[in-house]
Amino acid sequence: MSHPSPVDGVPSGRTLVMGVVNVTPDSFSDGGSWLEPDAAVEHGLRLADQGADLVDVGGESTRPGAGRVTPEEERRRVLPVVRALAEAGVVVSVDTTRAAVAAEAVSAGARVVNDVSGGLADPAMAGVVADADVGFVAMHWRGPSDVMDGLARYTDVVADVRRELTARVGALTDAGVDPHRVVLDPGLGFAKPGSDNWPLLAHLDALTGLGHPVLVGASRKRFLGHLLAGPDGTPAPPEARDAATAAVTALAAAAGAWCVRVHEVRASADAVRVAAAWTAASTGAPLGGHEQGGPGERPS
Repeated sequence: MSHPSPVDGVPSGRTLVMGVVNVTPDSFSDGGSWLEPDAAVEHGLRLADQGADLVDVGGESTRPGAGRVTPEEERRRVLPVVRALAEAGVVVSVDTTRAAVAAEAVSAGARVVNDVSGGLADPAMAGVVADADVGFVAMHWRGPSDVMDGLARYTDVVADVRRELTARVGALTDAGVDPHRVVLDPGLGFAKPGSDNWPLLAHLDALTGLGHPVLVGASRKRFLGHLLAGPDGTPAPPEARDAATAAVTALAAAAGAWCVRVHEVRASADAVRVAAAWTAASTGAPLGGHEQGGPGERPS
């Protein structure tokens, strides 16, 4: 990567993989699977063993149409999981739009705040991130999950998303957030119909060119389900989108993404290493450190 890492303690030299742990009953792809803290912690550790560089813990679904949970319920879901994973040495990200939850998660060991609203949902978020000096993922967002599909109006989706994220960075910096800690996320699937997601991926350089690391979260999204629809037009179910997700991972890594956020880690962990080897060979640069594993070795 051409920019310093916004998160302490993660590898450099290749695109990172962020594994998803949804501590929710209603997430679109795996709701209820990891609702109990012990199951969520076990899943997070398994993702780390499979090659996740970071594990993202969220307690509130952001699927289209989802309602909100109370702050107390969100805390109850995520804090024990964040604490246990951090104590086990996992680099943890907390997926929340609430400043108070973010602050408590950071105190419990989270090193990244992943806010799908980019700080818009809670005016106190920027101050929390600035004080904590942790990584902050600012996603492109136009409104809550229950209304976002009605906000998908763009003149030029790439230019509009770039402009709105640039404004977000400016507001966060003005609020005291270290710009070197800010990661940009184009918000695939959030207030974007299927056709609008592909230009954002195809022109990822419009965002990487802003000088901030970029996170791509395509995993199991609706637009992949529609791409893989059967003969009768029925979208492929979420679990059937993992191979397509890994393909996006490889392409995003080759395009310079800092990190990909995925539900199924193993294939994407392999994909980012393939992309790193491909890029190194094309430039004549040596592969770095543990990326040079021996025959049959799977780097951790």
